[in-house]
Amino acid sequence: MTCYDRRDLGLLLLRLATGGVLAAHGAQKLFGWFGGHGIEGTGQFMESVGYRPGRTSATAAGLAEMGGGTLLALGLATPAAGSAAAGAMGGAAAVHAPNGFFNQEGGYEYAATLGLAATGLAVAGPGRLSLDHALGHAVDRGWMVPLALGATAAVTAVVVGTRNQRLRKDERAEQATLFDDQEPLLGE
Repeated sequence: MTCYDRRDLGLLLLRLATGGVLAAHGAQKLFGWFGGHGIEGTGQFMESVGYRPGRTSATAAGLAEMGGGTLLALGLATPAAGSAAAGAMGGAAAVHAPNGFFNQEGGYEYAATLGLAATGLAVAGPGRLSLDHALGHAVDRGWMVPLALGATAAVTAVVVGTRNQRLRKDERAEQATLFDDQEPLLGE
């Protein structure tokens, strides 16, 4: 096996693992498969962590994970697939970031790893053992990589930024309500 063949096999394994995990998580969100909560349950969770409207956010995350993961596993439209998956993982990492890095503490380690693997595949390409290669790289051109990653980064920044602003506003409103509910001290 030549070095080039090893690279292709390595990319195939990385695509199958990363894409498969992402697709399974997307199926949990969209359909409730594999112990997931489906659109309704995931939408309620999304609302609780500041992604509103929750149902729309659950659908977008589920499609990015399931669609991006499936396409990554197949090695089809790799720049767009990797970018979509990376964007979804950026949104997930934002939820887990307050808990630190490690997953066992609820941190962002897992989401960051999947997001970086998806980004790496978008940049490196799918290798010869892929549908992109079989189709002559019609939807895997070099110029597509920075375009897909740039567009996804911009959209993710807006979505996460809006969520963070909403959470700060909700926190201020909650603090104001708590302050208003306090009993006046004697002598006031």
